[in-house]
Amino acid sequence: MNHYTLAEMQPGLTQSFTVTISQEMMDAFLNLTGDCSPIHVDEEYAKGRGYPGRVVYGMLGASFFSTLAGVYLPGEHCLLHGVECKFARPVFVGDTLTVSGTVTHVSEAVGEAEIKAVITNQDGKKVTRGIIRAGLAK
Repeated sequence: MNHYTLAEMQPGLTQSFTVTISQEMMDAFLNLTGDCSPIHVDEEYAKGRGYPGRVVYGMLGASFFSTLAGVYLPGEHCLLHGVECKFARPVFVGDTLTVSGTVTHVSEAVGEAEIKAVITNQDGKKVTRGIIRAGLAK
């Protein structure tokens, strides 16, 4: 876990990590949220819609923005103020995602850093992009 303070958060600072989406993650997300949409839980339904298999929950992938902020950038001292995200491509079980963030702006006045975040798949294609607002004590 990283321990960046507000003073250490400078534009251009970058961190990243990788994660592989597993069936267990999908099952846990279903159990937590109750989202039983067939695109996520029914292989044949997803294939009938033109996908190679069940589509991973977009919010499961986007939840890694919380990991990025709370563990990597800034890490321990972070309290999320907000996350905006856009879903560019579907993700599938077995995909390996790289979650990256770069500090774009720091506001000493409000104790907040803005982080441009992106998630790419194993083929280097952007699947999700976002803006994270991370609060830090002054």
